[in-house]
Amino acid sequence: MRTWKQYLPDVLVVILFAVISFAYFFPADIEGKILFREDSAASKGAGHEISEYKERTGEVTRWTNAVFSGMPTYQTAPSYSSTDGLSAVMKAYHLWLPENVWYVFAYLLGFYILLRAFDFRQMLAALGSVIWAFSSYFFIIIAAGHIWKVMALAYLPPLIAGVVLAYRGKYLWGLVVTAIFAAFEVNANHVQMTYYYLFIIFFMIIAWLVDAIRNKQLVHFAKATGVCLAGALIGISINISNLYHTWEYSKESMRGKSELVKANSANQTDSGLERDYITQWSYGISETWTLLVPNAKGGASAPLVYSNTAMKHADNNFLDIYQQMGQYWGNQPGTSGPVYVGAFVLMLFILGLFIVKGPIKWALLGATLLSVLLSWGHNLMPLTDLFIDYMPMYSKFRTVASILVIAEFTIPLLAMLALKKIVDEPETLSVNIKYVYASFGLTGGFALLFALMPSMFFSEFVSAMEMHQLGKMPAEYLNPLLANLREMRIAVFTADCWRSFWIISAGTLLLFLFKMRKIKAEFMVGALIVLCLVDMWQINKRYLNNDMFVNKSVRETPIQLTPTDEIILQDKDNCGNHRVLNFSTNTFNENETSYYHKSIGGYHAAKLRRYQELADAYIRPEMSGVMKAVAEAGGDMTQINGDSVCPVLNMLNTKYFIVPLQDNKTIPLQNPYTYGNAWFVDKITYVDNANDELAAVGKISLRHEAVADKKFKDVLGDTKVQDNTSIVNITQCEPNHLKYTVKSATGGIIVFSEVYYPGWTATIDGKPAELGRVNYILRALNVSAGTHEVELDFHPQSISVTETIAYIAFALLLVVIIFMVLLNGRNKQKKQ
Repeated sequence: MRTWKQYLPDVLVVILFAVISFAYFFPADIEGKILFREDSAASKGAGHEISEYKERTGEVTRWTNAVFSGMPTYQTAPSYSSTDGLSAVMKAYHLWLPENVWYVFAYLLGFYILLRAFDFRQMLAALGSVIWAFSSYFFIIIAAGHIWKVMALAYLPPLIAGVVLAYRGKYLWGLVVTAIFAAFEVNANHVQMTYYYLFIIFFMIIAWLVDAIRNKQLVHFAKATGVCLAGALIGISINISNLYHTWEYSKESMRGKSELVKANSANQTDSGLERDYITQWSYGISETWTLLVPNAKGGASAPLVYSNTAMKHADNNFLDIYQQMGQYWGNQPGTSGPVYVGAFVLMLFILGLFIVKGPIKWALLGATLLSVLLSWGHNLMPLTDLFIDYMPMYSKFRTVASILVIAEFTIPLLAMLALKKIVDEPETLSVNIKYVYASFGLTGGFALLFALMPSMFFSEFVSAMEMHQLGKMPAEYLNPLLANLREMRIAVFTADCWRSFWIISAGTLLLFLFKMRKIKAEFMVGALIVLCLVDMWQINKRYLNNDMFVNKSVRETPIQLTPTDEIILQDKDNCGNHRVLNFSTNTFNENETSYYHKSIGGYHAAKLRRYQELADAYIRPEMSGVMKAVAEAGGDMTQINGDSVCPVLNMLNTKYFIVPLQDNKTIPLQNPYTYGNAWFVDKITYVDNANDELAAVGKISLRHEAVADKKFKDVLGDTKVQDNTSIVNITQCEPNHLKYTVKSATGGIIVFSEVYYPGWTATIDGKPAELGRVNYILRALNVSAGTHEVELDFHPQSISVTETIAYIAFALLLVVIIFMVLLNGRNKQKKQ
């Protein structure tokens, strides 16, 4: 009975979190509606072949031919049986709550666990959970469909809770909590978010080390560090299949170092990503004020006419232009919304810098400053270059603005440490009243100044990109347009400045009432929960609201089959194993084509690096050439010189082009020049490096010749001139298994219109043979004279090895948990 009463407040808080999570999505969550997310819709197209294969065979394929002419599924659809048990545990942790609801619940519960590990009382921990979970970015990514990122962020606070428990001397609890949430975290499969939070853990461990040195507790520090490492190792090992194959894939993806030496070598990095790509989404220096004022740069890149505040000041003469402009006027290419941590939360953070004592304060401040400075990206290139060049793995991630997730953690945490000190030591406010005034001035004061004199502090309310687009207008039209646009955006900005000022004032008033003993701590904390929840709830509703929900059928319904798709799907020649290039879409930024076809294009942030380089060098230029030639020939493909217009597309077996017509209609054009699924070549040339290989692709006759890196010479050897009896026919095609009948009087090198990737194996008449790479991206095989059966297969042996390790790690975690339960039970008996 005593144990139940002890944990009853925690249970009530968890129930409160579930209620808040349901309430945010009401009434959509009871109407069965779901969010329509562009990322989710796109993944449906990319994953259709994978899911269809599993339904048909019961097997998980590690390769898909649906996007980019073929790539591994390690990042598009990671699935390993060793994590099935872990997935069940994760669902229980979410209380089996419905989609969307459990995302917010996991946010809230995770930070609550962290604050309880810091020994916060339940009510204070609940407040901290609200102000962290309702940070705007966390809801924006739900709306965008970045669910792996949502999960990774939700599991990081409880992971850090395990670390906190270990360094507070609760070693066994620290081991178990760290191991469980390290397993959750790695399973979330968003390495970038995990990597960023490692900076927080690093700063906190340094703080604890300083404390250990001061108090001569290095033995305790060593034990705690060992416990954390052991827990992390268990969690990592449970997910070793995903981690290992992601690491293997990263070496071949855009996140790995390119073998090309480019003219602008200063823009290259060791990761493969170029500096301008890494920093394309960099937070503006003045944009950082969104931490205090959400609309410091206008909010999201939504149409300007959707802003009621702005349109109240609009000149009707410019409405046509405003319909084409966005609300956001910062210098990022676009944004789904700002990073807002809560106005009063930011004030408490500043106050915490004055009143919280100990190394942990400096750790949180250091992590915050680093986060903000690195988020500026190309706006602070010396620091960004330093991290790109010397910080391991930093250059593997793009969108540096997202590193602000660190500040979104450290600001609420230090704010709560400040409030905890105020509640635990009520005299703190009286002793440090000058710091309260200073904190109010640095937050509410600035918000007030911005509201009263916006032009004095911010001179730009039109972005450089917008000025470039509008610059061609006559001055007599442009000047009044800019003046009106400026007026509209100042109105949007100052409205949020006033909003932040009054929120900070209300929160500060509660502090003063508590200081004067007019209200008790419980009432103050409860009022702050309401204040911060209302504040951040309203901001989040701007970017994740009821209007974004649709009936489940809208998202779950298969992508519509068009008449063009039906015509192409009727072609069953060669197992229907051909590719399609869709000109009616943004070819390399969509996956809908992949739902029904093996697409030349697709979308993925970490596609194969060599395919990307081939696309830049040849596929994109050939696409332009094809469209021009088709137009000139009136759509008659027989009038086009296909071997000169699109040889690379031909070698990729691009049998159909989907061409746009008026009224969003399309037609299929069959390409009669494709080389088929595989063919013999008469000649092969070996070159010294990737630059020579890529260049040679555009210089040789790809139908009859091939080029390869010299490192494949021992594998492929020489070829021979073929006669018209040489033939390669495909007889079976699955995503991960291809079978061919080969006939040649002389033997020689076969080029397959399939993307080369380590892990693909080959057999000739059942005997192992080694594949080589030719034409920068394709598989090739040397066969002897005669008739043979060739099979290509992708069932990596590393899967079974990593799965065994994962099962052992999961069993070890269960043993540790059982041991902890038994030990706690014995200790309770001793106390009784």
